[in-house]
Amino acid sequence: MSLGTTKQKVRSALGIGFAVTLGSVALPALAEGPTLSDEAFESSKQLYFEQCAGCHGVLRVGATGKNLEPHWKKTAADGTVTEGGTLALGQERLEKIISWGTEGGMNNFSDIMTEQQIADMATYIMMDPPKPPEMSLAQMRETRKVYVEEADYPTEPLHGRNWENFFVVIERDAGKVAIIDGDTKEVLAHIPTGYAVHVIKASEHHNVTEPEQPGRFWYTMGRDGKMTKIDLWQTPDKMLVSEVKVAYDARDVAVSGDGKYIIGGGYWPPHFVISDAVTMEPLKVVSTRGVNIDGDYVEEARVAAIYTTPNETSWLVAVKELGQMWQVDYSDLDALRIDKIDTAKFLHDGFFDPTGRYFQIAANASNKMVVVDTLERNLEALIDVAALPHPGPGANWIDPNCGPVAGTTHLGVGTVTVWGNDPEGHPDNAWQTCYEVETDGAGLFVRTHPNSDYVWADQTKHPEPEVQQSVQVISKETGEIVKTIRITETPGTAAVHFEFNADGTEVWVSKWNLSDSLEPNGEIVIFDAKTLEEIGRVKGLYAPTGKFNVYNRSNHVT
Repeated sequence: MSLGTTKQKVRSALGIGFAVTLGSVALPALAEGPTLSDEAFESSKQLYFEQCAGCHGVLRVGATGKNLEPHWKKTAADGTVTEGGTLALGQERLEKIISWGTEGGMNNFSDIMTEQQIADMATYIMMDPPKPPEMSLAQMRETRKVYVEEADYPTEPLHGRNWENFFVVIERDAGKVAIIDGDTKEVLAHIPTGYAVHVIKASEHHNVTEPEQPGRFWYTMGRDGKMTKIDLWQTPDKMLVSEVKVAYDARDVAVSGDGKYIIGGGYWPPHFVISDAVTMEPLKVVSTRGVNIDGDYVEEARVAAIYTTPNETSWLVAVKELGQMWQVDYSDLDALRIDKIDTAKFLHDGFFDPTGRYFQIAANASNKMVVVDTLERNLEALIDVAALPHPGPGANWIDPNCGPVAGTTHLGVGTVTVWGNDPEGHPDNAWQTCYEVETDGAGLFVRTHPNSDYVWADQTKHPEPEVQQSVQVISKETGEIVKTIRITETPGTAAVHFEFNADGTEVWVSKWNLSDSLEPNGEIVIFDAKTLEEIGRVKGLYAPTGKFNVYNRSNHVT
């Protein structure tokens, strides 16, 4: 199946034509310069949303990726003016960059886009970017759908299974989430969600107030801004209970510690939305446009990630382009308290330390890990790391020399950086680099479990298939790589993301299709966490990526 045919089927199945995702916008009026046919423009606009906007922004001003405006001018603090733009690069150069990628971490798209799509994309980014529409609270409320009324929620699980060892698995390309029984390895359901779900969150155990059923309800956020609510106590055919759309382009969602509210963050419009966790009705919208840490106004200030603070009645909202962490107190929605903490650009994703007080998040463009003290609501530390840190859900463990530590992989280089994160018990090592591990390739995720002797790191960003399809296992005792495991040798696939089962005896790794796939040919490869030997595979999945164990996630096991 061709990429164009696959994408067309994806859009048709999910209803995510660009008129739905980012609005129907007329062609920019250009007296002279690059032009495309209406059909090629609309196709390139959709493809840009799917493949490019995450790094470069809808308005193309850049973040993790470079600025892709036709012409830009930047004035430094010392008055130095720098100019550039896609027009200056030209059609031929842009086609080469899109085809081959860059050493700075951009993927090569020669295996993802056709030659014609690459040529059209090069032309498209030399044209003025179309500005998407806004979205009102009333528009959001009109999208809400309820499939199971609250009165019909069961008071106990209806399937008789060990639901706390379920895995909730993103099936990215198909716009679905799979529910897998971690005990029997059965795929129980493929639940329709938003397009290309990025994050799934559940209610968690918290020290402040505990929801009655932590881990029972899960909330997804699609790239198209659709949030869905899943009830793991239902029979598989009724696990999808409601949905609502809160943005045209989005990434993250979180549940309040008391289980009353959910918050969804938008890439476009740049805002976050607080909704009722039971009914999914949107209640409040807050714009994240503002002035960044350099003093510049930013229109496209996107919400990169949102996390529930374990010890406080608040969420942490990472406003990517502003370089700010916003600590949003949900105890009074009418008088919403927001503490805006200056940190570093461009914020991406992160994780808490084992105490739940300190939040550790990557600032990609600054090559730093940012540490926020959620008790004092201020910046605790900035840690220098390698190029483009990307910890994903992160990893905490005990090092024999440095004590409690955490680590991250990097998008730009094959390195795992490890730092101390216990200012109370090990103040000399806190927020200082403990050691680095040189891996074979740049990666996306690092993960461990308190009951495991090892830390697992993927190498998904490496261009060579042999490396891209392998993961590396690091000893907590020695800090050395003890094993490299080839997950797959299937062309066009890579090894990505890790999750342990509830007791930490198994490690689940995704065999991921790099190009769009609507075929159930993806797999999860399962390893014995002690012997590091493969013990099974879960087949029949649609491009599985992130996997989330109910017990581990709802009990803050990192």
